[in-house]
Amino acid sequence: MTLPILALIAPLVLAVAALAFATQPGRRPGNLPRLAEAATLLAFALAIGGLLQLVLAGPAQAVAVAGLISMRLDAVSATLSLLVTFLGWVILRYTRSYLDGEAREGAFHGWMLAALAAVLVLVQAGTMLVLIAAFIAAGVVLRQLLLFYSDRPEAQRAATKFTLVWGLGDVVLVVAAALLWQTYGTFAFDALNAAAASSLPATAQGAVALLVLAAMIKTATFPLHGWLTEVMEAPTPVSALLHAGIINAGGVLLIAVAGLVQASPGAMAALVMVGGFTALFGAIVMLAQSAVKTALAWSTVAQMGFLLLQCGLGLWALALLHIVAHSLYKAHAFLASGGAVAAVREARKPGLVAVPHMRAVAQAFVIALVIYAGIAACFGQIAGTKSAQALALGAILIFGVAYLVAQGLADAAPRALTLRTAAASLAAAVAYFGFHALAGLLWGASLPAAPVPTALEWALIVLAVGSFGLIAVAQALFPLWAHHPAAAGLRVHVANGFYLNAVLDRLIGGLKTTKTT
Repeated sequence: MTLPILALIAPLVLAVAALAFATQPGRRPGNLPRLAEAATLLAFALAIGGLLQLVLAGPAQAVAVAGLISMRLDAVSATLSLLVTFLGWVILRYTRSYLDGEAREGAFHGWMLAALAAVLVLVQAGTMLVLIAAFIAAGVVLRQLLLFYSDRPEAQRAATKFTLVWGLGDVVLVVAAALLWQTYGTFAFDALNAAAASSLPATAQGAVALLVLAAMIKTATFPLHGWLTEVMEAPTPVSALLHAGIINAGGVLLIAVAGLVQASPGAMAALVMVGGFTALFGAIVMLAQSAVKTALAWSTVAQMGFLLLQCGLGLWALALLHIVAHSLYKAHAFLASGGAVAAVREARKPGLVAVPHMRAVAQAFVIALVIYAGIAACFGQIAGTKSAQALALGAILIFGVAYLVAQGLADAAPRALTLRTAAASLAAAVAYFGFHALAGLLWGASLPAAPVPTALEWALIVLAVGSFGLIAVAQALFPLWAHHPAAAGLRVHVANGFYLNAVLDRLIGGLKTTKTT
């Protein structure tokens, strides 16, 4: 089916609006900031039109240059297009007030629009060539945004590190695409996923490994996470765009080639191990941060690791839901970070603190798991979460609620807190199965189902659940020994991410910058 030209206009609208700012790149460029908002609103309307077309006429593609260039319209691309254009409108509206009066205000709006256009092409790409071109364009534009305050050494270092890491991911993608062309003679995602279902020769196995590596690089997973925690020198709208949108591109890549990745047990195992470790590492370091935006950056590292874990478990629809939910949450978190500072100050006023004891922690985890098991038995089959991977992921999520339950069971906890935390466990379990059913309904037909676990996958599932469970118990017990001198020293090391970012700096040449005058 030929895709109507209307569905291809959205990124063109954003690109043309971006070019308009080239004429007025300086301070207060007339009514152009309102033009930027109008362009994103129009792009959002076009995304809604694409969704209506999908509902009425089904999936479609626009193909050019003998199939080498293709844009697709399906449930996945329609969802992500709505997400990108909606967040783009919110961020541009925020930017108009946030940067009012800055010396390069016009140029900033132009680069933001260009970045949104690149991301919109990325989520609609139907072939590897289009995807790679969008990745490269997004990297070039984001570097310009990171260098908005180009006289700051911190901004120079962050932009340099981002360019090196992001460029490495682009090179890996190019090699993977070449291997896929050599093996299957096509760059189209639909053809590649279908071909992988029947055979995955050695060259294709190598390509899949490179695709997984590229996704890990793009999502700032361990140990190449350092650049993501250093981009706070850029204006807040850049942080919101990066953490709510561009950083998810690695997950979008994996979802686009889900059939290829799932045909390789080694690739799935790598996603589980690296993603799970990154999620735990990012969450631990995040808890030791004192600055709101830095804590949010480490939160993104943890969330991207969890996203890769979901992909490695074959829960593709749930991974897409995670991208949508994380994007909305993180955009709001960064744009409201100023208010968060006041909230933290209020929360840190002296008062009664409920410190859980060993018995309370044990009871909390038993209660949380019992509630989860009961909900799973009652609603799991209805929600379609019968796979071992889905049940394991739910258990991992419920561990996060167990900490709250431990607080509610502490000696100093009021009865109302105990009741609220018990209700939180129940709500979390029900919500998980409900969201899983929703994700399956929206995107289940467009994505592969979770595979039947092999011995290797069972081992990884047990390892993942056990690791997250141990970390959750340690977190719940931390208040018992937080005031020990050894804990204070450990906190310093944790807050610095165990200095892995400094090691990365040395490995890639020091990245020394000098302040310009």
